[in-house]
Amino acid sequence: MCVKKWRDNKKQQKIDKKENKIVYSSAVCAYLRTEMRLIIDQGNTATKLYTAIGNDITDCVVTENDEMLEYVRSRIANDSFDAAIYSSVRREYDKRLINVMSRKIPHIVCMGPTTHTPIEIAYRTPETLGCDRIAAAVGAWTQQPGHPLLVVDAGTAITYDLVSAHGKFMGGNIAAGIEMRLRALHEHTGRLPLVKSDGELPLLGYDTQTAIRAGALQGAAYELEGYIAACEAENPGLLVFLTGGDAERLATIIKRAIFVDRNLVPKGLNRILEYNVKL
Repeated sequence: MCVKKWRDNKKQQKIDKKENKIVYSSAVCAYLRTEMRLIIDQGNTATKLYTAIGNDITDCVVTENDEMLEYVRSRIANDSFDAAIYSSVRREYDKRLINVMSRKIPHIVCMGPTTHTPIEIAYRTPETLGCDRIAAAVGAWTQQPGHPLLVVDAGTAITYDLVSAHGKFMGGNIAAGIEMRLRALHEHTGRLPLVKSDGELPLLGYDTQTAIRAGALQGAAYELEGYIAACEAENPGLLVFLTGGDAERLATIIKRAIFVDRNLVPKGLNRILEYNVKL
């Protein structure tokens, strides 16, 4: 899947030559008789907009939040979407965007605490449960139903969520992400430097730079392995899904068989959209 940043150019590239992934136009979708869906995942400062053809995530464009409306208006003017889902980490939805989409897209779902999902939510405060955590859990369950699942999203924060073999979201924990750990060591101490996560990664650091980097990355990896062991002891046959910006980096450190899927959240949102609209 290609990931592009939108720079207010009207001519979006249709093919990522490096990965040979095609962004299908609505005409091709009509020929294939497959639904074309728009998936909007709005973060704190940037938004990821995915195109889904049936169950396949074919494209991702990243925009700043203040450019999102213009991009969507441009996109739906050229392509016909059958449905869209709009998810926001803040649960604050742009009414202008919804109005624009409603004129061109017949089915729109705004992700929230009352949105129906294909898994049961057994969380005491569902109104505080992040849409991204629900979506990642649904994305994992869609791929491996009938198994207990530990779903780990390694982004700004690292979340650890458990889904039972019966498809029930049991809850989870939230910890500081790798970049947050590195910044905290710098900002809350007198002399420790701000260290980048990329670089040499020994088991034990041999200078301050590697000690901080290894402390953050190796610490997160040991934390993850500890959660896997604890959840596996109570849930035999546990499968582990890892997603998020630091997923691949962590996967190279831990010594466990896991599924690494950076598209787990959009896959889950796509399944939730399908579940609500019955496409």
